[in-house]
Amino acid sequence: MSKDNRFQALGKVFSAKFWRFWQKTGVRQWLTALIIFVALVGILVANLMPLQYDLKVGQVSPRDIEAPRTIENKYETDRRRSNAVESALEEARANPDNYVIDGKAAISAEEKLSFIFEHASSLRVLEEPGNSNIPADKDTKTPVVSLKQRTGELQATVWDEVEVDVDKQSAEVLLTASREDFVVMEQAAKTVAIKILSNHRISQENRSEIINRAGMQVEEYALPEPAQNCVVEMVKNVIRPNLMLDQDKLENVKRVAAEEVVPVMVLQGEIVVRKGDVVTREKLQILKDLGLQKRTAGYGRMLAVGALILGLMLLVGVYLWQHERAILQDEGLIALLGLIVIIAAFISKVLSLIPWAGTGYLMPTAFAAMLVTLLLDSRLAVIVTAAFSLIVGVITDGSLSFVAVSLLGGVTAVLSLGTVTQRSDVTRVGFVVGGVNLVSMAAFAFINEDLFLLRNAYLGLANGIISAIFTIGFLPYLENLFGITSSIKLLELSNPNQPLLRRLLLEAPGTYHHSIMVGNLAEAAAEAVDADGLLARVGAAYHDIGKVKRPYFFIENQLGGDNPHDRISPSLSTLIIVSHVKEGVELAKQHKLPAVLTDFIKQHHGSDLVQFFYRKALEDDKDGSVKEIDFRYPGPKPQSKETAIVMLADAVEAAVRTLSKPTPGRIEGLIRKIIKARLNSGQLDESDLTLRDLDKVAEAFAQVLSGIYHSRIEYPELPPGH
Repeated sequence: MSKDNRFQALGKVFSAKFWRFWQKTGVRQWLTALIIFVALVGILVANLMPLQYDLKVGQVSPRDIEAPRTIENKYETDRRRSNAVESALEEARANPDNYVIDGKAAISAEEKLSFIFEHASSLRVLEEPGNSNIPADKDTKTPVVSLKQRTGELQATVWDEVEVDVDKQSAEVLLTASREDFVVMEQAAKTVAIKILSNHRISQENRSEIINRAGMQVEEYALPEPAQNCVVEMVKNVIRPNLMLDQDKLENVKRVAAEEVVPVMVLQGEIVVRKGDVVTREKLQILKDLGLQKRTAGYGRMLAVGALILGLMLLVGVYLWQHERAILQDEGLIALLGLIVIIAAFISKVLSLIPWAGTGYLMPTAFAAMLVTLLLDSRLAVIVTAAFSLIVGVITDGSLSFVAVSLLGGVTAVLSLGTVTQRSDVTRVGFVVGGVNLVSMAAFAFINEDLFLLRNAYLGLANGIISAIFTIGFLPYLENLFGITSSIKLLELSNPNQPLLRRLLLEAPGTYHHSIMVGNLAEAAAEAVDADGLLARVGAAYHDIGKVKRPYFFIENQLGGDNPHDRISPSLSTLIIVSHVKEGVELAKQHKLPAVLTDFIKQHHGSDLVQFFYRKALEDDKDGSVKEIDFRYPGPKPQSKETAIVMLADAVEAAVRTLSKPTPGRIEGLIRKIIKARLNSGQLDESDLTLRDLDKVAEAFAQVLSGIYHSRIEYPELPPGH
């Protein structure tokens, strides 16, 4: 064997082994999952910068470093905001309008006056006969403490405890006034002081003027002049400036001042650090924000992100293994799921590069959730939404509000889709998602007292609408690329103006109306057994599309005319009848119908026997040459609940029309007879229908047909002249 031949032989052997390996179950799925994993990790950890530097504060830059993109100079912006806020606060403190009356001043004054009068009361004694000014011991009637001593004690104690300077004259009046005057003095002092401190704005500048008003108010109590002067002195001693800065106004001043500062931007192409310049803290921060400064934990971050993505993919994989194994076993569906997540992650990554905090609320989680719901499964979409919300957390550096809004919007999208009857329903869902996002953002704004979030809550509404637009735009491309037929696509194909259905209506009207009836029966039965009613109805609409080739050979289109089968042999008639399946498949390919609808055309007769012409052939058979196999449909048998239900509905609808008196009992009996015949002939063996399902199918058929063939009242003829 020559060298070239040996290489060719080895190449064939290698190709054969590789092909056998490739055909093994799980190989393609694992390879698809690996590609998805690498793509997601690459998106999340991609630096996007071709060069990084390792500089330190105080180091001389070895080269000019340009900004590869436009970002905010947070260091300088924060410095300017801090200066602007401090300057605004100084102006605010100098503005009297920013001060309010401090209620604590009146309380403090009342407490001080209470202490003065309580202590004075403890130093006062009952009047003794013959001497109203000098206290005496009860037994000896001799003076105990002189007025001078008590006056000094009152002054000293008041000053030590409440720091009020009581003059000697006022102290003596407090100690010597009659009981009645003492009580009125305390009431007058407290009332006047509290009223003045509660109702007047007192500062150092107007304190004297306010105190003068106190004297006029004390006169109203008609006290003796010494007592009146004492009260005025007490009030004067406790009245202090009662103004304090309004903290709400100060916070508003700080907020306005900060907002008025225009962010300082580092423009794309601008020299951040020139060669020979000393690196400052500000320049180093800019390099970090641009991603140009090396991070010592870069590899650790990459490993952490990889571990997170691996964990999330395993979570989704376990769910698919437990609940949606058909998706897990189809590498095409896995690739579709991965592509949706990759597209959403890529969009999120691009948004994160925009130097504005609001972009975190535009993450397309709802977009991914709607696509997964429409193309795969709604329960899977909830799992994917939760997983992708964590990815959003990685992209946005772990902001809770970003993750929460993303999760709420995505779950809302899944729950709101429900039964989609047209593309405008997706737009409606977009507005619902936007409304939920807006409310959740507003809630977080109040929880965190974040005015930026409150002002930009409209981004939540924009997110929902944009997600709906993206979903409508991507949906047809993904459907065609992966051969998926969504409910929206099915509804579009069920439109009577579709070319094939329009042709069926015009060229084979009997078959068209038969297909509509079969669709109604199939939809009701499919919903009864938790199958896809919409798919069954649309599949029924197209199941007999091949009859448009020779419509007059089928009884429903003959309208009482000649039957061409009367002039040809049973074998030829069978060939024509059976060929409508093959011709229907050819028409489906020409009009690019989805494979899921082509299955209805192929399988709606299974490998059933064309009994009428088979029996007729047996009657004419003289030499035993008639073979049953020649009078059977080519198959395959129904492979799903929906195609099996359409097979049964097709047979039932045609048979019921032959009943002379279609009473409910006769209809149900015929239905169960046909279902039993199909079951016994093995036509339902490869579908997923159970005996319980078949019972529900029979009941659904009977209910629909009984409503159509209900009894009617025979109206009497009117007499002549009426």
